[in-house]
Amino acid sequence: MDNFFAVDLGATSGRTILGSIQDGKLSLREMTRFPNNIIQTGGHFYWDIFALYNEIIRGLKVVADEGITIRSIGIDTWGVDFVCIGSDGGILRNPYSYRDPQTQGMVEKFKTPQPPLGGELSIVNIYDKTGIQFMDFNSLFQLAAMRQNKDAALEAADKVLFVPDALMYMLTGEAVCEYTILSTSQLLNPRIKEIDPDLLDAVGMKRSQFGRYVNPCDFVGTLTPEVQQLTGLGPVPVVAVAGHDTAAAVAAVPAKDEHFAYLSCGTWSLLGIETQDPIINEKSYEYNFTNEGGIEGTTRFLKNICGMWLLERCRKEWTDAPADVNEVNKAAMTAPAFRSIINPDDPRFANPTSMVEAIKDYCRETNQPIPETYQQQARCIFESLARRYREVLDYLRELAPYPIERLHVIGGGTYNNYLMQMTADSIGLPVVTGPVEGTAIGNIMLQAKAAGLVSDRFEMRSIIAKSIEMKTYLPKGE
Repeated sequence: MDNFFAVDLGATSGRTILGSIQDGKLSLREMTRFPNNIIQTGGHFYWDIFALYNEIIRGLKVVADEGITIRSIGIDTWGVDFVCIGSDGGILRNPYSYRDPQTQGMVEKFKTPQPPLGGELSIVNIYDKTGIQFMDFNSLFQLAAMRQNKDAALEAADKVLFVPDALMYMLTGEAVCEYTILSTSQLLNPRIKEIDPDLLDAVGMKRSQFGRYVNPCDFVGTLTPEVQQLTGLGPVPVVAVAGHDTAAAVAAVPAKDEHFAYLSCGTWSLLGIETQDPIINEKSYEYNFTNEGGIEGTTRFLKNICGMWLLERCRKEWTDAPADVNEVNKAAMTAPAFRSIINPDDPRFANPTSMVEAIKDYCRETNQPIPETYQQQARCIFESLARRYREVLDYLRELAPYPIERLHVIGGGTYNNYLMQMTADSIGLPVVTGPVEGTAIGNIMLQAKAAGLVSDRFEMRSIIAKSIEMKTYLPKGE
Protein backbone atom coordinates (compact mmCIF):
# COMPACT_ATOMS: atom_id res chain seq x y z
CA MET A 1 0.00 0.00 0.00
CA ASP A 2 1.33 3.44 -0.94
CA ASN A 3 1.25 5.89 1.96
CA PHE A 4 1.65 9.63 1.47
CA PHE A 5 2.56 12.06 4.26
CA ALA A 6 0.83 15.45 4.10
CA VAL A 7 1.89 18.47 6.13
CA ASP A 8 -1.03 20.92 6.18
CA LEU A 9 -0.33 24.21 7.93
CA GLY A 10 -3.00 26.83 8.48
CA ALA A 11 -2.80 30.27 10.03
CA THR A 12 -3.93 29.01 13.46
CA SER A 13 -3.09 25.30 13.51
CA GLY A 14 -1.28 22.55 11.68
CA ARG A 15 -1.60 18.82 11.18
CA THR A 16 0.24 15.90 9.64
CA ILE A 17 -1.92 13.34 7.89
CA LEU A 18 -1.20 9.95 6.34
CA GLY A 19 -3.17 9.10 3.24
CA SER A 20 -3.47 6.11 0.96
CA ILE A 21 -5.62 4.96 -1.97
CA GLN A 22 -7.08 1.47 -2.03
CA ASP A 23 -9.79 0.07 -4.31
CA GLY A 24 -10.46 3.51 -5.77
CA LYS A 25 -11.03 5.17 -2.41
CA LEU A 26 -8.95 7.49 -0.29
CA SER A 27 -8.33 6.82 3.39
CA LEU A 28 -6.86 9.32 5.86
CA ARG A 29 -5.29 9.07 9.29
CA GLU A 30 -4.34 12.11 11.33
CA MET A 31 -0.90 11.59 12.84
CA THR A 32 -0.37 14.84 14.77
CA ARG A 33 -2.12 18.16 15.34
CA PHE A 34 -0.60 21.29 16.85
CA PRO A 35 -1.12 25.04 17.24
CA ASN A 36 0.52 27.58 14.95
CA ASN A 37 1.01 30.63 17.12
CA ILE A 38 1.91 34.13 16.05
CA ILE A 39 4.76 35.56 18.13
CA GLN A 40 4.47 39.26 19.02
CA THR A 41 7.71 40.98 20.02
CA GLY A 42 9.48 44.25 19.31
CA GLY A 43 6.46 45.72 17.55
CA HIS A 44 6.29 42.90 15.00
CA PHE A 45 4.36 39.66 14.46
CA TYR A 46 6.29 36.53 13.47
CA TRP A 47 5.74 32.87 12.63
CA ASP A 48 7.95 30.34 14.42
CA ILE A 49 9.40 28.49 11.43
CA PHE A 50 11.58 26.33 13.70
CA ALA A 51 8.59 25.18 15.76
CA LEU A 52 6.78 24.20 12.56
CA TYR A 53 9.85 22.29 11.36
CA ASN A 54 10.00 20.47 14.70
CA GLU A 55 6.34 19.51 14.39
CA ILE A 56 7.03 18.03 10.94
CA ILE A 57 9.94 16.06 12.41
CA ARG A 58 7.67 14.87 15.25
CA GLY A 59 5.06 13.65 12.78
CA LEU A 60 7.68 11.82 10.73
CA LYS A 61 9.02 10.20 13.91
CA VAL A 62 5.54 8.84 14.67
CA VAL A 63 5.48 7.29 11.19
CA ALA A 64 8.93 5.78 11.63
CA ASP A 65 8.18 4.47 15.12
CA GLU A 66 5.14 2.63 13.78
CA GLY A 67 7.19 1.10 10.98
CA ILE A 68 5.11 2.76 8.26
CA THR A 69 6.73 3.21 4.87
CA ILE A 70 5.84 6.46 3.13
CA ARG A 71 6.28 7.06 -0.57
CA SER A 72 6.62 10.84 -0.39
CA ILE A 73 6.07 14.01 1.66
CA GLY A 74 4.16 17.14 0.60
CA ILE A 75 3.72 20.49 2.36
CA ASP A 76 1.04 23.16 1.96
CA THR A 77 0.65 26.39 3.96
CA TRP A 78 -1.03 29.79 3.88
CA GLY A 79 0.21 32.26 1.26
CA VAL A 80 2.36 35.39 0.86
CA ASP A 81 4.79 35.02 3.80
CA PHE A 82 8.45 34.15 3.26
CA VAL A 83 11.75 33.33 4.97
CA CYS A 84 15.09 35.05 4.37
CA ILE A 85 18.05 32.69 3.89
CA GLY A 86 21.66 33.86 4.29
CA SER A 87 24.60 33.17 2.00
CA ASP A 88 25.72 30.42 4.40
CA GLY A 89 22.39 28.63 3.96
CA GLY A 90 21.05 29.54 7.39
CA ILE A 91 17.70 31.09 8.26
CA LEU A 92 18.31 34.74 9.12
CA ARG A 93 15.19 35.32 11.24
CA ASN A 94 11.71 34.00 11.84
CA PRO A 95 9.42 35.24 9.03
CA TYR A 96 7.00 38.12 9.51
CA SER A 97 3.33 37.19 9.69
CA TYR A 98 1.03 38.72 7.10
CA ARG A 99 -0.72 40.32 10.07
CA ASP A 100 2.39 42.39 10.87
CA PRO A 101 1.56 46.12 11.01
CA GLN A 102 4.54 47.23 8.89
CA THR A 103 2.53 46.81 5.67
CA GLN A 104 -0.48 48.87 6.75
CA GLY A 105 -1.22 51.50 4.11
CA MET A 106 1.31 50.14 1.58
CA VAL A 107 -1.27 49.78 -1.18
CA GLU A 108 -2.22 53.45 -0.75
CA LYS A 109 1.44 54.45 -0.91
CA PHE A 110 1.73 52.75 -4.30
CA LYS A 111 -1.13 54.91 -5.56
CA THR A 112 0.89 58.10 -5.05
CA PRO A 113 2.73 59.83 -7.94
CA GLN A 114 6.03 58.65 -6.43
CA PRO A 115 5.48 55.12 -5.10
CA PRO A 116 7.84 53.60 -2.50
CA LEU A 117 11.34 52.80 -3.77
CA GLY A 118 10.87 54.93 -6.88
CA GLY A 119 9.97 53.55 -10.29
CA GLU A 120 6.95 54.22 -12.46
CA LEU A 121 4.73 51.27 -11.51
CA SER A 122 1.17 52.34 -10.81
CA ILE A 123 -1.51 50.24 -9.15
CA VAL A 124 -3.16 49.71 -12.55
CA ASN A 125 0.17 48.56 -14.04
CA ILE A 126 0.69 46.13 -11.18
CA TYR A 127 -2.79 44.63 -11.56
CA ASP A 128 -2.40 44.31 -15.32
CA LYS A 129 0.87 42.43 -14.78
CA THR A 130 -0.33 40.13 -11.98
CA GLY A 131 -4.13 40.07 -11.81
CA ILE A 132 -3.77 39.84 -8.03
CA GLN A 133 -6.18 41.30 -5.47
CA PHE A 134 -4.69 44.27 -3.63
CA MET A 135 -4.09 43.55 0.03
CA ASP A 136 -1.51 45.32 2.15
CA PHE A 137 0.11 42.06 3.21
CA ASN A 138 0.83 40.70 -0.28
CA SER A 139 4.49 39.71 -0.61
CA LEU A 140 5.14 42.61 -2.99
CA PHE A 141 4.11 45.10 -0.32
CA GLN A 142 5.88 43.18 2.45
CA LEU A 143 9.11 43.41 0.45
CA ALA A 144 8.51 47.10 -0.25
CA ALA A 145 7.93 47.80 3.46
CA MET A 146 11.03 45.85 4.44
CA ARG A 147 13.11 47.76 1.90
CA GLN A 148 11.78 51.05 3.21
CA ASN A 149 12.63 50.00 6.75
CA LYS A 150 16.09 48.77 5.72
CA ASP A 151 15.24 45.37 7.15
CA ALA A 152 18.49 43.65 8.13
CA ALA A 153 17.35 40.14 7.19
CA LEU A 154 16.23 41.18 3.71
CA GLU A 155 19.38 43.22 3.18
CA ALA A 156 21.45 40.11 3.93
CA ALA A 157 19.24 37.58 2.13
CA ASP A 158 20.80 35.36 -0.49
CA LYS A 159 17.46 33.60 -1.00
CA VAL A 160 13.83 34.41 -0.21
CA LEU A 161 11.72 31.28 0.15
CA PHE A 162 7.97 31.18 0.68
CA VAL A 163 6.93 29.29 3.81
CA PRO A 164 6.21 25.85 2.25
CA ASP A 165 9.35 26.17 0.13
CA ALA A 166 11.37 27.11 3.23
CA LEU A 167 10.13 24.03 5.09
CA MET A 168 10.97 21.81 2.11
CA TYR A 169 14.40 23.46 2.11
CA MET A 170 14.86 22.57 5.78
CA LEU A 171 13.98 18.95 4.97
CA THR A 172 15.96 18.55 1.74
CA GLY A 173 18.46 21.39 1.38
CA GLU A 174 16.88 22.23 -2.00
CA ALA A 175 15.73 25.82 -2.62
CA VAL A 176 12.64 25.90 -4.86
CA CYS A 177 9.88 28.34 -5.77
CA GLU A 178 6.59 26.50 -6.24
CA TYR A 179 4.10 27.94 -8.71
CA THR A 180 0.90 28.12 -6.63
CA ILE A 181 2.52 29.70 -3.58
CA LEU A 182 4.44 32.14 -5.79
CA SER A 183 1.14 33.15 -7.39
CA THR A 184 -0.08 34.60 -4.06
CA SER A 185 2.84 37.04 -3.87
CA GLN A 186 1.78 39.66 -6.46
CA LEU A 187 5.14 39.08 -8.11
CA LEU A 188 4.05 36.43 -10.63
CA ASN A 189 2.92 37.37 -14.13
CA PRO A 190 0.27 34.67 -14.84
CA ARG A 191 0.50 35.16 -18.60
CA ILE A 192 4.15 34.10 -18.71
CA LYS A 193 3.98 32.09 -15.45
CA GLU A 194 7.16 33.64 -14.10
CA ILE A 195 8.19 36.43 -11.74
CA ASP A 196 7.75 39.78 -13.45
CA PRO A 197 11.12 41.57 -13.82
CA ASP A 198 9.62 45.05 -13.42
CA LEU A 199 8.11 44.08 -10.07
CA LEU A 200 11.41 42.60 -8.94
CA ASP A 201 13.11 45.90 -9.81
CA ALA A 202 10.47 47.82 -7.86
CA VAL A 203 11.40 46.02 -4.63
CA GLY A 204 15.12 45.71 -5.30
CA MET A 205 15.12 41.94 -5.81
CA LYS A 206 16.75 39.59 -8.34
CA ARG A 207 15.32 36.40 -9.81
CA SER A 208 18.35 34.50 -8.49
CA GLN A 209 17.17 35.25 -4.94
CA PHE A 210 14.23 32.89 -5.44
CA GLY A 211 14.56 29.13 -5.74
CA ARG A 212 14.32 27.09 -8.91
CA TYR A 213 10.82 27.08 -10.36
CA VAL A 214 8.71 23.96 -9.75
CA ASN A 215 5.09 23.02 -10.46
CA PRO A 216 2.73 20.84 -8.43
CA CYS A 217 3.79 17.17 -8.63
CA ASP A 218 7.46 18.03 -9.37
CA PHE A 219 10.18 16.26 -7.39
CA VAL A 220 12.05 18.58 -4.99
CA GLY A 221 14.60 16.34 -3.27
CA THR A 222 15.03 13.68 -0.61
CA LEU A 223 15.36 14.03 3.14
CA THR A 224 18.84 15.14 4.16
CA PRO A 225 21.04 12.75 6.16
CA GLU A 226 20.38 14.97 9.20
CA VAL A 227 16.60 14.65 8.86
CA GLN A 228 16.92 10.92 8.22
CA GLN A 229 18.85 10.59 11.47
CA LEU A 230 16.33 12.73 13.39
CA THR A 231 13.30 10.81 12.16
CA GLY A 232 14.55 7.28 11.66
CA LEU A 233 13.42 7.33 8.03
CA GLY A 234 15.40 6.78 4.86
CA PRO A 235 15.85 9.11 1.87
CA VAL A 236 12.11 9.74 1.41
CA PRO A 237 11.25 11.98 -1.57
CA VAL A 238 9.72 15.39 -0.96
CA VAL A 239 7.27 16.41 -3.69
CA ALA A 240 6.01 19.89 -4.55
CA VAL A 241 2.26 19.66 -4.14
CA ALA A 242 0.10 22.76 -4.39
CA GLY A 243 2.13 24.69 -1.83
CA HIS A 244 -0.66 27.21 -1.27
CA ASP A 245 -3.31 25.61 0.93
CA THR A 246 -6.19 27.06 -1.08
CA ALA A 247 -4.79 25.59 -4.29
CA ALA A 248 -4.55 22.22 -2.54
CA ALA A 249 -8.11 22.60 -1.24
CA VAL A 250 -9.51 23.50 -4.66
CA ALA A 251 -7.77 20.43 -6.07
CA ALA A 252 -9.91 18.42 -3.63
CA VAL A 253 -13.28 19.91 -4.64
CA PRO A 254 -15.37 16.86 -5.64
CA ALA A 255 -16.98 18.61 -8.61
CA LYS A 256 -18.37 16.60 -11.51
CA ASP A 257 -17.87 19.38 -14.08
CA GLU A 258 -16.63 22.96 -14.36
CA HIS A 259 -19.94 24.71 -13.60
CA PHE A 260 -19.21 25.38 -9.97
CA ALA A 261 -17.87 28.00 -7.62
CA TYR A 262 -15.90 27.01 -4.55
CA LEU A 263 -15.69 28.42 -1.06
CA SER A 264 -12.78 27.44 1.14
CA CYS A 265 -14.27 28.25 4.51
CA GLY A 266 -11.80 28.53 7.37
CA THR A 267 -9.88 31.36 9.02
CA TRP A 268 -10.19 33.01 5.62
CA SER A 269 -13.09 32.56 3.23
CA LEU A 270 -11.86 32.20 -0.33
CA LEU A 271 -14.61 32.30 -2.92
CA GLY A 272 -13.89 31.74 -6.58
CA ILE A 273 -13.98 29.65 -9.75
CA GLU A 274 -11.49 27.53 -11.68
CA THR A 275 -10.61 28.74 -15.19
CA GLN A 276 -8.14 27.82 -17.89
CA ASP A 277 -6.86 31.37 -18.28
CA PRO A 278 -6.50 34.37 -15.96
CA ILE A 279 -9.30 36.96 -16.01
CA ILE A 280 -7.65 40.38 -16.00
CA ASN A 281 -9.81 43.27 -17.14
CA GLU A 282 -11.38 46.51 -15.92
CA LYS A 283 -14.19 44.70 -14.09
CA SER A 284 -11.91 42.25 -12.30
CA TYR A 285 -9.73 45.21 -11.28
CA GLU A 286 -12.76 47.20 -10.09
CA TYR A 287 -14.01 44.23 -8.02
CA ASN A 288 -10.47 43.52 -6.78
CA PHE A 289 -10.39 39.84 -7.77
CA THR A 290 -7.24 37.77 -7.76
CA ASN A 291 -5.80 35.28 -10.25
CA GLU A 292 -3.80 32.63 -8.43
CA GLY A 293 -2.15 29.49 -9.72
CA GLY A 294 -4.03 26.20 -9.71
CA ILE A 295 -3.10 22.65 -10.60
CA GLU A 296 -2.55 21.49 -14.18
CA GLY A 297 -2.04 25.06 -15.36
CA THR A 298 -5.47 26.29 -14.26
CA THR A 299 -6.15 29.66 -12.65
CA ARG A 300 -8.01 30.13 -9.39
CA PHE A 301 -10.02 33.31 -9.98
CA LEU A 302 -11.17 34.30 -6.51
CA LYS A 303 -11.60 36.85 -3.81
CA ASN A 304 -10.26 36.72 -0.25
CA ILE A 305 -12.91 37.38 2.39
CA CYS A 306 -12.26 37.62 6.10
CA GLY A 307 -13.74 34.36 7.38
CA MET A 308 -14.03 32.46 10.64
CA TRP A 309 -11.18 34.61 11.97
CA LEU A 310 -13.97 36.87 13.22
CA LEU A 311 -15.49 34.08 15.29
CA GLU A 312 -12.14 32.66 16.41
CA ARG A 313 -11.07 36.00 17.85
CA CYS A 314 -14.42 36.64 19.53
CA ARG A 315 -14.38 33.21 21.18
CA LYS A 316 -11.09 34.11 22.87
CA GLU A 317 -12.80 37.13 24.44
CA TRP A 318 -16.17 35.66 25.42
CA THR A 319 -16.32 34.63 29.06
CA ASP A 320 -19.89 33.30 29.15
CA ALA A 321 -19.99 31.31 25.89
CA PRO A 322 -19.78 27.49 25.70
CA ALA A 323 -16.35 26.03 24.95
CA ASP A 324 -17.89 23.83 22.23
CA VAL A 325 -18.13 25.82 19.00
CA ASN A 326 -21.16 23.77 17.93
CA GLU A 327 -23.00 24.98 21.02
CA VAL A 328 -22.00 28.55 20.16
CA ASN A 329 -23.38 28.09 16.64
CA LYS A 330 -26.65 26.71 18.02
CA ALA A 331 -26.97 29.51 20.57
CA ALA A 332 -26.48 32.11 17.84
CA MET A 333 -29.77 31.02 16.30
CA THR A 334 -31.63 32.17 19.42
CA ALA A 335 -30.68 35.79 18.66
CA PRO A 336 -32.93 37.94 16.42
CA ALA A 337 -32.23 37.62 12.70
CA PHE A 338 -30.66 40.42 10.65
CA ARG A 339 -30.34 42.73 13.63
CA SER A 340 -26.83 43.92 12.76
CA ILE A 341 -24.69 43.37 9.64
CA ILE A 342 -20.98 44.14 9.25
CA ASN A 343 -18.63 44.17 6.28
CA PRO A 344 -16.23 41.32 7.15
CA ASP A 345 -13.56 42.91 4.94
CA ASP A 346 -13.48 46.23 6.76
CA PRO A 347 -9.80 46.85 7.65
CA ARG A 348 -10.67 47.20 11.35
CA PHE A 349 -11.27 43.44 11.53
CA ALA A 350 -7.81 42.47 10.22
CA ASN A 351 -6.11 42.19 13.63
CA PRO A 352 -7.86 44.34 16.25
CA THR A 353 -6.94 44.39 19.92
CA SER A 354 -10.55 43.36 20.61
CA MET A 355 -12.70 41.81 17.88
CA VAL A 356 -15.81 42.18 20.03
CA GLU A 357 -15.24 45.93 20.39
CA ALA A 358 -14.39 46.25 16.68
CA ILE A 359 -17.77 44.72 15.78
CA LYS A 360 -19.57 46.98 18.25
CA ASP A 361 -17.76 50.05 16.91
CA TYR A 362 -18.71 49.17 13.32
CA CYS A 363 -22.39 48.81 14.26
CA ARG A 364 -22.30 52.00 16.30
CA GLU A 365 -20.76 53.97 13.41
CA THR A 366 -23.29 52.57 10.92
CA ASN A 367 -26.26 53.34 13.18
CA GLN A 368 -27.22 49.72 13.75
CA PRO A 369 -28.21 48.00 16.99
CA ILE A 370 -25.05 47.05 18.88
CA PRO A 371 -24.70 43.27 19.40
CA GLU A 372 -24.10 43.00 23.15
CA THR A 373 -24.29 39.24 23.82
CA TYR A 374 -22.14 36.48 22.38
CA GLN A 375 -25.27 35.05 20.72
CA GLN A 376 -25.96 38.35 18.94
CA GLN A 377 -22.32 38.75 17.93
CA ALA A 378 -22.09 35.21 16.54
CA ARG A 379 -25.31 35.62 14.55
CA CYS A 380 -24.07 38.95 13.25
CA ILE A 381 -20.90 37.24 12.02
CA PHE A 382 -22.72 34.37 10.29
CA GLU A 383 -25.31 36.57 8.56
CA SER A 384 -22.63 39.05 7.50
CA LEU A 385 -20.53 36.30 5.96
CA ALA A 386 -23.51 34.84 4.08
CA ARG A 387 -24.38 38.27 2.73
CA ARG A 388 -20.79 38.89 1.66
CA TYR A 389 -20.69 35.52 -0.10
CA ARG A 390 -23.75 36.58 -2.14
CA GLU A 391 -22.13 39.88 -3.12
CA VAL A 392 -18.93 38.19 -4.29
CA LEU A 393 -20.77 35.39 -6.08
CA ASP A 394 -22.79 37.99 -7.99
CA TYR A 395 -19.50 39.47 -9.22
CA LEU A 396 -18.32 35.98 -10.22
CA ARG A 397 -21.50 35.35 -12.18
CA GLU A 398 -20.78 38.52 -14.12
CA LEU A 399 -17.17 37.55 -14.90
CA ALA A 400 -17.24 33.75 -15.21
CA PRO A 401 -16.91 32.23 -18.70
CA TYR A 402 -19.60 29.66 -17.83
CA PRO A 403 -22.82 29.52 -15.77
CA ILE A 404 -22.35 28.77 -12.06
CA GLU A 405 -24.81 26.09 -10.99
CA ARG A 406 -23.71 25.27 -7.43
CA LEU A 407 -21.31 26.22 -4.67
CA HIS A 408 -18.90 23.63 -3.27
CA VAL A 409 -17.79 24.46 0.27
CA ILE A 410 -14.72 22.85 1.81
CA GLY A 411 -12.93 23.35 5.11
CA GLY A 412 -13.87 23.56 8.77
CA GLY A 413 -16.72 25.99 8.13
CA THR A 414 -18.75 23.11 6.68
CA TYR A 415 -19.39 21.93 10.26
CA ASN A 416 -21.56 25.01 10.79
CA ASN A 417 -24.90 23.80 9.44
CA TYR A 418 -26.51 27.17 10.18
CA LEU A 419 -23.97 29.15 8.16
CA MET A 420 -24.23 26.68 5.27
CA GLN A 421 -28.04 27.02 5.14
CA MET A 422 -27.78 30.80 5.45
CA THR A 423 -25.35 30.75 2.51
CA ALA A 424 -27.66 28.64 0.32
CA ASP A 425 -30.56 30.98 1.14
CA SER A 426 -28.44 34.04 0.44
CA ILE A 427 -26.96 32.98 -2.92
CA GLY A 428 -30.01 31.10 -4.19
CA LEU A 429 -27.97 28.07 -5.29
CA PRO A 430 -27.38 24.58 -3.89
CA VAL A 431 -24.49 24.45 -1.44
CA VAL A 432 -22.58 21.15 -1.44
CA THR A 433 -20.27 20.64 1.56
CA GLY A 434 -17.21 18.44 1.93
CA PRO A 435 -14.48 17.54 2.36
CA VAL A 436 -13.57 19.17 5.65
CA GLU A 437 -9.85 18.36 5.38
CA GLY A 438 -9.77 19.61 1.79
CA THR A 439 -6.23 20.94 1.88
CA ALA A 440 -4.74 17.72 3.25
CA ILE A 441 -6.74 15.64 0.77
CA GLY A 442 -5.58 17.78 -2.15
CA ASN A 443 -2.02 17.52 -0.87
CA ILE A 444 -2.20 13.72 -0.71
CA MET A 445 -3.92 13.33 -4.09
CA LEU A 446 -1.26 15.47 -5.78
CA GLN A 447 1.40 13.21 -4.28
CA ALA A 448 -0.55 10.26 -5.67
CA LYS A 449 -0.59 11.97 -9.08
CA ALA A 450 3.17 12.52 -8.87
CA ALA A 451 3.51 8.79 -8.11
CA GLY A 452 1.45 7.91 -11.18
CA LEU A 453 -1.52 6.50 -9.27
CA VAL A 454 -4.01 8.99 -10.77
CA SER A 455 -3.94 10.65 -14.16
CA ASP A 456 -5.49 14.10 -13.75
CA ARG A 457 -7.62 16.36 -11.54
CA PHE A 458 -10.87 14.82 -12.78
CA GLU A 459 -9.81 11.34 -11.68
CA MET A 460 -8.64 12.83 -8.39
CA ARG A 461 -12.02 14.46 -7.80
CA SER A 462 -13.89 11.30 -8.73
CA ILE A 463 -11.94 9.32 -6.13
CA ILE A 464 -12.54 12.03 -3.52
CA ALA A 465 -16.29 12.10 -4.23
CA LYS A 466 -16.44 8.33 -3.63
CA SER A 467 -14.43 8.62 -0.41
CA ILE A 468 -16.20 11.34 1.58
CA GLU A 469 -19.62 12.26 2.87
CA MET A 470 -21.18 15.25 1.15
CA LYS A 471 -24.24 17.20 2.22
CA THR A 472 -26.37 19.45 0.05
CA TYR A 473 -28.20 22.54 1.34
CA LEU A 474 -30.94 23.83 -0.92
CA PRO A 475 -32.21 27.41 -0.78
CA LYS A 476 -35.44 27.60 1.21
CA GLY A 477 -38.41 27.01 -1.04
CA GLU A 478 -36.61 24.55 -3.31
